[in-house]
Amino acid sequence: MEAPPDNDVLWARALHFRHQDGSPGVTGVSLAVREGEILAVSGPRGSGKTTLLRCLAGLTPVQGGEVWFNSTAVHRMGPVVRERLRRDRFGWIDPVPALVPELNVWENTALPLMLRGTSRRRAKVAALEWLDRLDVGDRARRRPAELQQAERQRVAIARALAPSPTILFADEPTAPLHRADRAHVLRTLTTAARSHGITVVLATHDAETAALADRRVSLLDGRRVNTVHLPAPEAEGRAECSLSA
Repeated sequence: MEAPPDNDVLWARALHFRHQDGSPGVTGVSLAVREGEILAVSGPRGSGKTTLLRCLAGLTPVQGGEVWFNSTAVHRMGPVVRERLRRDRFGWIDPVPALVPELNVWENTALPLMLRGTSRRRAKVAALEWLDRLDVGDRARRRPAELQQAERQRVAIARALAPSPTILFADEPTAPLHRADRAHVLRTLTTAARSHGITVVLATHDAETAALADRRVSLLDGRRVNTVHLPAPEAEGRAECSLSA
């Protein structure tokens, strides 16, 4: 198989994955993400967004198809090489923050940098800068258990941005936040990504969040579709769709 075009930092063709119970995760999904682009993967809950992001990030090995990162075949990598790729080049934000309870806030934020070999001092400076941007700098010495859920999610976002990853995968990153907090956090995330040249693949079921992206692809039942009308946050209704050709 030939490698993807040089201007696509991430490229996937005909991805297939089924869950252990036999239900489809993604079926025949192809997409390309350009360097520095913010791409929204939209669709209702259960449409395959998380599975697709995990396949693209190398967290879930695909069962069929190809995933390329900068002309390197992720789908051919072994577990150790994929783990190194994720550590050195990718960032990940979950809907629910997974912070290390024994570490304080700035240590949690600095952890990915220190795992890459950055000195503790430099990692702390970068961590504190991102925590300030996300309005949790005053919590830098607190433990995760002392924070509110929304504050923990802001810390998780700061942790993902601090190492300036090549690609940031964000799976419903504002899900734990109140609506009033979402706009600010999303503006910080998108502005930081653009200013640092970070490519973002953002999974969301929220139309307002998807609208902040440069481009959107839509999923339904694990397949790409032409359109999915996402519900507004205050009134989630039934998604309407039409299958792509």
